[in-house]
Amino acid sequence: MARLGLTDGLRLLKAPEWHRGAPEDRAERRRLRRGRFMAVNSEPVAVFLIGARINRWRSVRGWLPVVTAMPGMIKELGDDPRSGFLGYRMLLGPRFGEVTIVQYWRRAGDIRAYAGDAGRRHHPAQSAFWRRYFSSNGAVGIWHEIYSVRPGAYQALYGDMPPTGIGAVHGLEPAVPREKGGYEASTDPVYAAQLGDADGPAATP
Repeated sequence: MARLGLTDGLRLLKAPEWHRGAPEDRAERRRLRRGRFMAVNSEPVAVFLIGARINRWRSVRGWLPVVTAMPGMIKELGDDPRSGFLGYRMLLGPRFGEVTIVQYWRRAGDIRAYAGDAGRRHHPAQSAFWRRYFSSNGAVGIWHEIYSVRPGAYQALYGDMPPTGIGAVHGLEPAVPREKGGYEASTDPVYAAQLGDADGPAATP
């Protein structure tokens, strides 16, 4: 089981960002979208931040199971289109030994359903963590935050970026500034003509 966790961990480091429906070709996933775009916000979204911090490096038995458990959960969720899991992005730091995974879900209820399912990887991993909690003497810290947002109540803006975050999950559309502040979707052909790949013709978002 430990070897499997390490294998999943290496896979996560190799692919620190993923979203459902992403192109198989790595170059296409990273293709720059020239211009200004905003994420389509017609669907609800739940953003789940989960992180870990190694506090006592010598207490390997305390922090290693936590570090190796998360990659397996990510793989399990990614393999299940019905889970409601839409994508993730892994961030290291700011301190050495800290990691945060930004996860995008269809809705907060999907997160809770996964967490409470005894047949999935999270439930036994959580139970094992609390069994080790007192003996590990604070070897590892964990935290999470959930933000559940209704349709139309969020904005995600990108300029000269490949599809990223919510924009990668829900899709992109050209954006222009509103007269009274903020941004809105654009169908202006003059502005749309300026959109394209970094080195080529106009791109369809």
